[in-house]
Amino acid sequence: MKAANTTDYLAALPIDQRKALEILRKHILAAAPGAEEYFGYGLPAFKYNGHPLVYIGAAKNHCALYGAVPPGFKEKLKGFIVSKGTIQFMPEKPLPAGLAKEIVKAKCAEIEVRWPVREVKKVKEVKKGKNVKVVRMVQKATKNPVKE
Repeated sequence: MKAANTTDYLAALPIDQRKALEILRKHILAAAPGAEEYFGYGLPAFKYNGHPLVYIGAAKNHCALYGAVPPGFKEKLKGFIVSKGTIQFMPEKPLPAGLAKEIVKAKCAEIEVRWPVREVKKVKEVKKGKNVKVVRMVQKATKNPVKE
């Protein structure tokens, strides 16, 4: 039976892989404030500014961080199995915290450059009885912003 969410996915893993991925998960969230967790393609995943950031997962003999590896990390990732979109590591030799955070921050920067966020502030008055309440709404612009 396949997992339907991150909690179930992690619970089904051997303890060493679970611990390695839980630690990596904490590093990702620390490096990308505002990142949202979700479950996609059968793996725990993270979005940043509404765009996929990275996925984490485990296979029989390794754990992995999925998502295109940012440029400039080839030397820093010696000792790990690296392809265009995957960094594999052993649970007993996880990605160092600093390196994991550096990779995530680089991925966040790529997202910010590719899909800049522009905030559009709107002010709306809502009448409630005798009082008028001012509601401030912030809307994030996407690649295809909503036209008014």
